[in-house]
Amino acid sequence: VQLQASGGGLVQAGGSLRLSCAVSGLTFGNSAIAWFRQAPGKEREGIACIVSDNDDTVYSDSVKGRFTIFRDNGPNTVYLEMNNLKLEGTAVYYCAAGSGIILSSVRSATAYAYWGQGTQVTVSS
Repeated sequence: VQLQASGGGLVQAGGSLRLSCAVSGLTFGNSAIAWFRQAPGKEREGIACIVSDNDDTVYSDSVKGRFTIFRDNGPNTVYLEMNNLKLEGTAVYYCAAGSGIILSSVRSATAYAYWGQGTQVTVSS
């Protein structure tokens, strides 16, 4: 399984950015794909997840209402649309994939077996 994250960059506070995660080699039944972010000196935070079977989505409170995770082009690419970015959104963003993850664990980094390389998002004032 391989994941390739892209789309990071520099954006002003209040702006928007779309991240992409290209997934290959994953059987999508009973799987979940999530976006995490890690700011310097902080723990990795699960911010959005999409579950393959029914496309249910889960968001952290920190991004709910501003970020949207969705799938396009079949199951092979997952996007994170980020609107109204805040300064605290500066972080390395990772996509991750896993199978058989229970709903209560979809935002836990330890639940995911496969990780992309990360893409830097910097939000400026």
